[in-house]
Amino acid sequence: MKRIVLTACALAFVGAAQAASIPLKGTGGDILLQADEVIYDVNHHMVTAHGHVEIDYGGRVLLSDSVSYNQRTDVMTADGHVSLMAENGDVAFANHVVLKDKMRDGALEGFSALIGKSARMVAASATREGGSVTTAMRAAYTACQICKKTNRTPIWQVKAYRVIYDQTQHRIRFKDATIEVFGVPVLYTPYYAQSDPTVKHASGVLAPVLGTSTTLGSFVKVPVYLALSDSQDLTLEPWLTTASGEVLEGEYRQRFENGGFWLQSSIANNPNGGLSGTQAQIYSDIFGGGKLALSSNWDTGFDLALTSNETYLKRYDISYEDQLVNDLYIEDIFGRSRFAVTGYFFQDLRAGADNRNVPVALPLISFTYIPEHHLLGGQFEVDLNTVALTRDEGEDDQRLTTEARYRLPFITGNGQMITFEADARGDLYHISNANPLDLPGLPQDNQFILRGLPQLAMDWRWPFITAAEHSTSYVVSPIVQVIAAPYGGNQTGIPDEDSTGFEFNDEDLFSFDRLPGYDLAETGPRVNAGLMTEAFFTGGTIDAVFGQSFRLKADPIFPPGSGLSGTISDFIGRFDINLPYLDLTHRIDVDEKSGNIRRDEVYLTGTLGRSSMRVSFVRLPEDDAAEILTPREEINAQAIVGLFQHWQVLAAADRDLLAGQMLDTELGAGYEDECLAISIAYRRRFTSDRDVPPSTSIILRVNLKTGDQAVQPYDLFPEDVFAFPHP
Repeated sequence: MKRIVLTACALAFVGAAQAASIPLKGTGGDILLQADEVIYDVNHHMVTAHGHVEIDYGGRVLLSDSVSYNQRTDVMTADGHVSLMAENGDVAFANHVVLKDKMRDGALEGFSALIGKSARMVAASATREGGSVTTAMRAAYTACQICKKTNRTPIWQVKAYRVIYDQTQHRIRFKDATIEVFGVPVLYTPYYAQSDPTVKHASGVLAPVLGTSTTLGSFVKVPVYLALSDSQDLTLEPWLTTASGEVLEGEYRQRFENGGFWLQSSIANNPNGGLSGTQAQIYSDIFGGGKLALSSNWDTGFDLALTSNETYLKRYDISYEDQLVNDLYIEDIFGRSRFAVTGYFFQDLRAGADNRNVPVALPLISFTYIPEHHLLGGQFEVDLNTVALTRDEGEDDQRLTTEARYRLPFITGNGQMITFEADARGDLYHISNANPLDLPGLPQDNQFILRGLPQLAMDWRWPFITAAEHSTSYVVSPIVQVIAAPYGGNQTGIPDEDSTGFEFNDEDLFSFDRLPGYDLAETGPRVNAGLMTEAFFTGGTIDAVFGQSFRLKADPIFPPGSGLSGTISDFIGRFDINLPYLDLTHRIDVDEKSGNIRRDEVYLTGTLGRSSMRVSFVRLPEDDAAEILTPREEINAQAIVGLFQHWQVLAAADRDLLAGQMLDTELGAGYEDECLAISIAYRRRFTSDRDVPPSTSIILRVNLKTGDQAVQPYDLFPEDVFAFPHP
């Protein structure tokens, strides 16, 4: 009678399971079962379910057409459209499944699996052991999306006799593997392994880079990535070239809770170096940077850039920088104030440069104090700056500068903006090892120079604004600056170490002191006047600024051609247009006397979807191009056009208009989808630099995307391929 009652109670569940879930007891805990029909055999402790079966057992979910479960042995058998989702989200599919040990182990026939967000694996059969290791036989693996309607072959896939997937180690191992691209076998390997798509970084060999160059010959790069921990990694990239020897590059990166740093270095052995192309040479370089927070206010950091050969970086397309800057600093930032101690070392790679004359700045101490609150309604600031410069050859000098500034702004009742400024500055120089005639045997000069520079200034602006709802708004603001300062202040003997890079343009048109450094100072009474306009409309802005500077007498520190050499400066202007798909900037310098355009810069950038375009034109006079001792007039253009769904092409050119010759031309084409990125780039460099002649290069890059990274964009045209300098 007891068995009959239990059977009757179990049959009462039949048909009711469609509307509710049935908790069952398994050997490992509770099982939640839901199906169209459930039959419970009390005698054999068997549960059989049919129709839309769904079972949740300890976070693992099984879906099937029919399932039978033995509660005594904890063995579950599922047939028909079986899918099994693990706790980490991986999903496996099969026609027939036998599971045990809380659905963690078992055997699957007609196996397929979704790993991560996009990776897929199929196999004739598979077994699962230990709850984490799946062994698939006669399997194929890919990260490409496969369309069921067209049943297309994935762009790339790995076929193997045996595949072992360890979820604990997040590692997939292939035995007797063949890599196919577009269905064509391209590589066989007896063993191949990679991390599963859930791993963000893992050690392994990265995609190689193949190329050929008239300077390097044919070359191949095979980068190896080492994930040392969650916060540090290392990339080693050996090169093999047929004409310029061997190169080994390495990059180490590490992050801390309070900072981090990176170091990148390389060494090359070139048997065909030098101007003759027959000298055996060894080159090296090191780059890096880092920052470390010592406390809530104090931090320290460094920048590193050194090379053993002036043309090494350019020869191997590592970098096109020709002036390398190294620094080490410690600073304290509190409120609006800052204290810093810095040391600088420079390396000049330009032809004709003598690094024995390049100074080392150590130490450079700067202190800026700005009170948190206004003083007498205005803004007060004190700056202290001192530096010691030493050279292997030439004069050494030390400078101490102290400057106090008080600025008082206010706005009148009718909207005029007036700012008064009072500034007092003092400099003390000590110059040693100076030999003005640079003749041997003469006594070295050793002197002190003291300088004082007071200044009063006023800035007046009166913006006129028109605004209406849903229409264009305009701002027109005349600007007048009056500066009262004594003449002189640039005594003979003061070295010009930090003010040689002056350039008169729209950025310093309305500035009380235009010179970038401390050694030279703009003196004498003067007036800056001009106009600033802006237009704001739906989808964009237009703004322009132009003006001139006027003085009673010419300042001798500004040479002819600088734009400020006379009593009336050149006419300076800038015009900007910013639209959703187009940006245009035009800077112009018009000679005040002749009306000729001395300096002209045009920068045009456009973007539309996957396509972009950049065009720039630069005309620089001889004084502004003093770094290369000749005037400069260049135009360069670059366009990346997205074709179809996955294709892009690139074309770029850089031309010297004064010389009438090309500097660089570049062409490229690339394909990228969710699982494959491939690009080929052609570059012709027409310029030469000592032992680096003009060259032509072709570079091929291939990246088989794996797993979840397949959705990440890939740079089809990286900077080291298209690296010619843009103004």
